[in-house]
Amino acid sequence: MDIFPKIFAVVAVAAVTSPLAYAQEYAFPERTSPRPETTSGVPHTQIGVEIDADLARLLLERVAQFPGVTLGPTRISLPGATGFQLDPDMLLSRPSSIVGGFEFAHLHPDGSLHASLDPALARKAIEAGWAVAHPWADQRPGWSGFVMIYTPTTPEELEVVIDLVESSYTFITGNTLG
Repeated sequence: MDIFPKIFAVVAVAAVTSPLAYAQEYAFPERTSPRPETTSGVPHTQIGVEIDADLARLLLERVAQFPGVTLGPTRISLPGATGFQLDPDMLLSRPSSIVGGFEFAHLHPDGSLHASLDPALARKAIEAGWAVAHPWADQRPGWSGFVMIYTPTTPEELEVVIDLVESSYTFITGNTLG
């Protein structure tokens, strides 16, 4: 009996379902900062929020360490936003959830981010006050987990935001960090 097909099937099922299992198990702390107001259209931005430059620098330093990610000018967002670009030769689990090119997320000049999350995880992030659905999230195939993650205001909030960006990377690529 050839065992390779059975092992391959188990690995394939685990790779496809593990982000969903993670999303179902992950419990967010409630965000204590008030939810910022946001625009209801595109460009989708926060209203009256300023970036904490130190927190943004720490976030970018962390994302720059993700395998296969290059930081650079966004290809799809506002001028001044930083795109989190995946290497073009990287295999993707969910290419339809990428907004444009190989940019899986981007940081806006105000410190907020747009990212694609597993839809179940996106709902939990929204419910806990960390994110808001993008205005087009229910209008485009593959975008049901596309959210704006609010600007972190404390080092503790930054850790949750980093977890969300790592979750986006895992959801899009199928690769788990750390």
